Amino acid sequence: MKIAIFGKKYNTTERVIIQQLLNRLVMLNCDISIEQLLYEQMKQDTALQMPQVGVVAQNDFCADMALSIGGDGTFLHTAARVGDKGIPVLGINTGHLGFLADLSGNDIENDIQAIIEGKYKVEERTLLHVEADGLDGMWNYALNEVAILKQDSASMISARTTINDEYFNTYQADGLIIATPTGSTAYALSAGGPVLVPQAANWVLAPVAPHSFTVRPLVVNDDVTISLQVSCRTGKFLLSCDGRSVQMPAEQIVTLRKAPFTIKVVKGNNHSFSQTLRNKLMWGVDKRD
Repeated sequence: MKIAIFGKKYNTTERVIIQQLLNRLVMLNCDISIEQLLYEQMKQDTALQMPQVGVVAQNDFCADMALSIGGDGTFLHTAARVGDKGIPVLGINTGHLGFLADLSGNDIENDIQAIIEGKYKVEERTLLHVEADGLDGMWNYALNEVAILKQDSASMISARTTINDEYFNTYQADGLIIATPTGSTAYALSAGGPVLVPQAANWVLAPVAPHSFTVRPLVVNDDVTISLQVSCRTGKFLLSCDGRSVQMPAEQIVTLRKAPFTIKVVKGNNHSFSQTLRNKLMWGVDKRD
């Protein structure tokens, strides 16, 4: 099996987990490639015993599975590298919450062996496709969310919003988040949005600190086209796709629709969304004495 390993940063505190992972992949006769920046950082650790591996330098790589080592931000980075290739992505959490990651370092050798032996399932996650002038060179898809945010701390933005070319609302707020089911447990949740199951065919519109108390998060079907026209005193705003931000001029129209491909997320056979909610978000935990 061809395995491509991705990570944004290597820390020596992760050495034991990384070493166990590499050793088990070699034992299972996997063909290993590592993202170039991560590979160069790992080589600097003389205590890490590196096997013979390839290097993923560009986006024209192929693999049977991509491994994302880090937190949720690393998983989003890996999803962007995989793009529309259809390569399943497995998250190995070495960060904090790690909501997207299915494995931790507790028993990585046995866990990764089970995955390589085919004991896993794949969840297809939808993405948002962003269209706007000035996005040249930016991967304009989002697995978690697209957000329009104020550039200046002193003033709100106004986002005139249409759904399927019908005027819906003008949001006056610090920002507006349009989240996928995957992203409903991320930024949108902190803005008061609902949690969606990963298979839901919906988007969440969640305003950030809205000016009016009557404006609440909204759930819409994912087959709609959402258009946003932003006005603000500063004449510019931020457009963010999974944390990748670009400054945009006011009155620019941003169009969002469902992407024509999905990201395939690898989960263990014993994984369930309800279990993740209980473990990661501590749902149902009673903290009373």
